[in-house]
Amino acid sequence: MTVISTVTLPSGSKVPALGQGTWYMGDDARRRTEEADALKLGIDLGMSLIDTAEMYASGGAEEVVAEAIRGQRDSVFVVSKVLPSNASRDGTIKACEQSLRRLQTDVIDLYLLHWRGGYALEETVAAFETLMESGKIRSWGVSNFDIDDMEDLDAVAGGAAVSVNQILYNLKRRGPEVALMPWCSSRSIPLMAYSPIEQGRLLNHPSLTGIAQELETTAAAVALGWVLSHDGVIAIPKSSNPEHIRSNRLAADLELTPAHLNALDRAFRRPTNRVPLEML
Repeated sequence: MTVISTVTLPSGSKVPALGQGTWYMGDDARRRTEEADALKLGIDLGMSLIDTAEMYASGGAEEVVAEAIRGQRDSVFVVSKVLPSNASRDGTIKACEQSLRRLQTDVIDLYLLHWRGGYALEETVAAFETLMESGKIRSWGVSNFDIDDMEDLDAVAGGAAVSVNQILYNLKRRGPEVALMPWCSSRSIPLMAYSPIEQGRLLNHPSLTGIAQELETTAAAVALGWVLSHDGVIAIPKSSNPEHIRSNRLAADLELTPAHLNALDRAFRRPTNRVPLEML
């Protein structure tokens, strides 16, 4: 098993290109130990970036993460998010403090605005700067920001310090490649791909299963390997199934050839014109 490759954030921090998501975790208290154990397995396999949010199970997912990282906080890179309805200057700080309590940690490594809402970006960025100065977060970013939103952010005082844009990106959702990805790449802003296997809906596609059979791996590994083949992109698949987690981890060891990538490109066509950023 090879070491997972890393992506360098603007801060200089290196994070694994393959991490773990937690969307839909924490909804059922009876499953929390199982979910935390799944995250622990992922950490043991090198997927030590964990993405969560105050929205997920109304904070329940953050509590699952707290259980998973107990005793190994320093070896895990924790990402969480503030809801746009909380993203005023004071509201962002309060939301972060509540997330810190649920996560049972003193600092969040990367704190994101979950999507753009009604509060001025100036307010949210100012709150992020205050949180960094107080040591409660190490860096900040955004999620679900299309190119127009990124340009607006770039024009805000301090907005150019954005560390990441987390977006929906996978073989079926290639719209970001037209404009958003080049824009971010030109500014060395990494992208974080959520739902990188389309919540499992991609996995029966014959192009994926065919390549998986040829390479003696899984369709999930091929779909994730395609995402990871793009420079500056971090994939955060979610799973609480140990078999699926091990399957996801195979992607970091996979070498897709140009022929494989061309076959996937033909099977999943990139849009020719810019399309609005999609969300789930």
